[in-house]
Amino acid sequence: MTFKSFLRRLLQYFFQGLIVLAPIGITIWVVISLFNLVDDILPNIIHAIAPSLIKKDLEGNLIKMPGLGFLVVISVVLLVGWLSSLFAVGRLVALLDTVLEKTPGIKFIYSSVKDFLEAFAGNKKKFDKPVLVNVDAPDVWRIGFITQQSSIDFNLIDHLTVYVPHSYAISGITYMVPRERVKLLKNISAADAMKYTVSGGVTHIHEQ
Repeated sequence: MTFKSFLRRLLQYFFQGLIVLAPIGITIWVVISLFNLVDDILPNIIHAIAPSLIKKDLEGNLIKMPGLGFLVVISVVLLVGWLSSLFAVGRLVALLDTVLEKTPGIKFIYSSVKDFLEAFAGNKKKFDKPVLVNVDAPDVWRIGFITQQSSIDFNLIDHLTVYVPHSYAISGITYMVPRERVKLLKNISAADAMKYTVSGGVTHIHEQ
């Protein structure tokens, strides 16, 4: 093995490790930051309501209560989950949803973000039909996901609407493609197809 190929191999290992560690590290950082934020703010709130419950140190600073932020965040998440399951709260959320979708200026951003998120993990999940789509050259294929079985709204009755994600990005391109240029991937799950595409083909399907 030459020194150049050795460096190339090390670089490959580095990026593979980065792909594995980055999501984990970011998740842990967000969670810890949220807990620390609550730990910093909560003593001031408690002291304002009940000064006798929170003592001060020799420098006059409020003494923090380690772990209290964790308990508060978990409790709030559980409370929101419970409230969202109630009928009255569900109706209120539905009403707010309707108002936001009909508010000029806001409805475009709100509906676009909502539809995009629900396409991944909601009742309207769309990215569940992985395909190979031919849009560049006769023998060149991209991995995509069927989002609409017809493009009739654009006077393209025999065309499918296919979303093609980009590698190492959250962006993608929407194509309206003739049905004969689309091959359904029956033996590959949507999650595996998305991982393979986003990783630039580094992730092997049989290894997942």
